Amino acid sequence: MSKKTTKYVIVGGVASGATAAARIRRVDEFAQILLLERGKYISYANCGLPYYVGGVIAEREQLLLQTPELFSTRFNVDARVETEVVNIHPTDKTLVLRTAQGKEYQENYDKLLLSPGAYPFKPPLEGVGLEGIFMLRDVEDSDKIKTYFKANNVKKVVVVGAGFVGLETTENLHLAGAEVSIVEIEDQILAPVDFSIAAHVAQHLLQKGVHLHLNQTITHFSRSQNQLEVHLKNGQTLKADMVILSVGVRPEISLAQKAGLKIGEAGGIWVNKFLQTSDENIYAAGDAIEFPHPLTGKPWLNYLAGPASRQAHIAADNMVRGNMCTYPGSIGTSIAKVFDMTVATTGLAAKHLQQLGIPYESATIHVTAHASYYPKAPPICVKMTFHPQNGTLYGAQCVGFSGVDKCIDKLAWVVQKKESVETLIHLEHAYSPPFSSARDVTTIAGYVASNVLHKTMPVFTWEEVANLNLEKDILVDVRTPAEFERGAIQGAVNIPVDTLRNRLAELPKDKPIYIYCGVGKRGYLAVRILMANGYSQVKNLSGGYTTYAVATAPVVAPKT
Repeated sequence: MSKKTTKYVIVGGVASGATAAARIRRVDEFAQILLLERGKYISYANCGLPYYVGGVIAEREQLLLQTPELFSTRFNVDARVETEVVNIHPTDKTLVLRTAQGKEYQENYDKLLLSPGAYPFKPPLEGVGLEGIFMLRDVEDSDKIKTYFKANNVKKVVVVGAGFVGLETTENLHLAGAEVSIVEIEDQILAPVDFSIAAHVAQHLLQKGVHLHLNQTITHFSRSQNQLEVHLKNGQTLKADMVILSVGVRPEISLAQKAGLKIGEAGGIWVNKFLQTSDENIYAAGDAIEFPHPLTGKPWLNYLAGPASRQAHIAADNMVRGNMCTYPGSIGTSIAKVFDMTVATTGLAAKHLQQLGIPYESATIHVTAHASYYPKAPPICVKMTFHPQNGTLYGAQCVGFSGVDKCIDKLAWVVQKKESVETLIHLEHAYSPPFSSARDVTTIAGYVASNVLHKTMPVFTWEEVANLNLEKDILVDVRTPAEFERGAIQGAVNIPVDTLRNRLAELPKDKPIYIYCGVGKRGYLAVRILMANGYSQVKNLSGGYTTYAVATAPVVAPKT
């Protein structure tokens, strides 16, 4: 007697959906697999859309990783595009499908995977539907933007939202020849990272001629003299030939809700550790699900391609083989190219730890991405957050012009393994002057964090500078006189570190002394000298004057 063929139905043919279909076929050659996608395309590279809009990716076909025809042939999958699932009936394990022509019919399943993704949020503002206002989420959106851009000779663009996608879109529209302004409701760009890291990217954008309107709310859109007008709450009106809305996405949960599946407290489809929903025959993966964060245990929404792909593999294996594989969760490691600069983050930033009420310490370093004596050694900044007692690394952020990807990947491993910052000191790395230093970026970060952890280098942050009372606190700049003249923190006295031992008499031992240098290294030396000579109230500025200067620099448009 032949074994009954299992029928697997997957809702959503992009990213995790297509990945799961291919995985099921590799595991079970004889399964019946039905892949349903309401759009025209499956398995396309949506992360590449901004680069297609800007012309960096020249041909749209490069974004289409698989056509429905090729996917169907290679994996023996019944891939149906422009087919929407309008209802799921879990009791009898059936689906109601609707074609592009409006015809409805039913299909049954043995196991079902939901991979509906997320949809872009469209703010409910007056005029948001005007011609020339777009969102960028799929291939069809990018086609519309490119066509409109060329047909209307677009010269000015307003991008609403300064997240990763908004900044990537900004760069690519700038490369295409447009003058770009960004409107962001928060007081910084790149909400996932801390202010001091985002400030590096903000200054870089200004240098490139991008106009930043931070801490601004849009009241409405209108048209005047064939141009769009973006009206801000502060009374300012920005003129534009095109507007791109990039204000975030929301999990697509409507189908799951109609089917009576459990929705979690973060607003995504609830799944267990096997990626199984509240119905034992229905699994879910990708942007639509929520899952506990490995560090906090709290459910969160994580819109990243890497975790979605891993979820697809796990869900597929569990659907075919039974619940054998568990999903450990994602710490949220992401990276973006913004013109010549790269910014990346992993784990929990200081701002998120503050929101959660979790105590932490932090350390910031500025070094070069490879040996400083090798030509064109680019700067790189790393900020880490960690447990104040045992040093468990909570999160890290990197910004620079080279080596950021390598750096964040090593830091992500330590965060994921819940290891101490001191683990960074012992990680082995490849060394050659064009690629790194004998002490790698992450090694130096480990040493600095270890000094903070063990109180051999007490620190203060750039935010705390504003709270200093210079009538009782002493602020000392230990850089050279020439550096001090080029720019210093107001109220500081200049005592270069190389003269400090001979000038100890100038510093009282009964007052708090706050030290800073360029990036923190000379400040650390000064702290050690003072502590060895009986000074007990000494702190070093984390990240030095470099961090302070970037974080406090005004965000203004460049002079034209």
